[in-house]
Amino acid sequence: MKNIKILGTGCANCKNTYALVEEVAKARGEAIELEKVEDLQKIMGYGVMSTPGVVIDGKVVHAGGVPARSKVEGWFA
Repeated sequence: MKNIKILGTGCANCKNTYALVEEVAKARGEAIELEKVEDLQKIMGYGVMSTPGVVIDGKVVHAGGVPARSKVEGWFA
């Protein structure tokens, strides 16, 4: 099971990224633990300066803007 964190303060792009990751994981039958991190200090702790950011199993895989669906699908390949 992948541990995925969506880093962001609650903007529309952050919400869209959360929904996209959740949707792709469900469509692929992936069991994930999805968490939203809104605390600015924690976000900066990952070195992410532009949100939304995506962290999978402790590694930042995306920052800034909503990722393309194909990119998200690649995280589950």
